[in-house]
Amino acid sequence: MAELRTDRLVLRGWRDSDLEPWAAMNADPEVREYFPEVLTRERSEASVAGFQADLDQRGWGWWAVEVRATGEFIGFTGLDPVDEDTPFTGVEVGWRLARPHWGHGYATEAALAALDHGFTTLDLAEILAITTATNLRSQAVMRRIGMTRDPADDFDDLTVPEGPLRRNVVYRLRAKDRQ
Repeated sequence: MAELRTDRLVLRGWRDSDLEPWAAMNADPEVREYFPEVLTRERSEASVAGFQADLDQRGWGWWAVEVRATGEFIGFTGLDPVDEDTPFTGVEVGWRLARPHWGHGYATEAALAALDHGFTTLDLAEILAITTATNLRSQAVMRRIGMTRDPADDFDDLTVPEGPLRRNVVYRLRAKDRQ
């Protein structure tokens, strides 16, 4: 399994010690604002098991993110094939950080590391990012990492109840367009 390092972060496999802060993050309504619900501890635990299984099997996926200087777990970042119910195929980049770590550039830094891995090691031709139309913070990260949006790609996520979380926007970055 690949472990990625940036100046300030380590993207690595999941540890037992990550479960408490991960479950707390997923129970935080602000962190989960753009998702239909907060997650129970059991669902958080199951997600970690799935993330680690993907990392073990493929060598890439949703990595745990820690701050290099302190070893503190702060969230996740990575690459994953888009969900089967999405109206297109591809690999997406994504991130989720605990609230105290917002606004420090960590999401951008970690996402850039994941993109670099996707393009240089996995030889992907394109990487996508998907979020709700109302999640302006994540869309700002998408633009900072060089992704662009074509409104023609936007779609309604029919697995989400009707309301403000249903409309999704898609950002893309092609390997040939990387700076």
